[in-house]
Amino acid sequence: MPGRSTTGRDRSGAADGGEPRALRLLVVDDDATQRTLIAQAAKFAGHVVTFAATCSEAIAQVRSHRFDCVTVDLLLEDGDGTEVLKAIADAKFAGAVIVISGMDASRRFAARSYARSLGIDLQSLPKPVDLAALRICLANLTKTAKGLPVMHTWGGVAADGVAERHRP
Repeated sequence: MPGRSTTGRDRSGAADGGEPRALRLLVVDDDATQRTLIAQAAKFAGHVVTFAATCSEAIAQVRSHRFDCVTVDLLLEDGDGTEVLKAIADAKFAGAVIVISGMDASRRFAARSYARSLGIDLQSLPKPVDLAALRICLANLTKTAKGLPVMHTWGGVAADGVAERHRP
């Protein structure tokens, strides 16, 4: 399904015409099951999803299309997801980036540090993807795209200062 785009709508069936527009997501993962899970969660939230199964497909998509969010696996069949992060930075991408990877936490942390060195602030989720955590990330993405404050948290990620107030 490389490069394929599918449209999602919110539960009320709203599309454009005064209603909030669907956000565009690029899902970069060589695992068809993970792509499907991520896409279903995104479509349920009313977003439009495009797939890329390889680094080269993802880089071509980032260079030629505008997305509001990119989800990236770190280990792809033709390279490392950090190559995609570099292309995102080179394209001056201003949207959200979510690393969804089966790599261990230290590798995801290293990817986050690398992304920050490129000027990208990303979120990270382990594989297999926790759909509740992904839904929270997508809900926050929708709120920030509309200029609203983030109200959800997952795994200690600060949202409106809530997480800090409850830490020991």
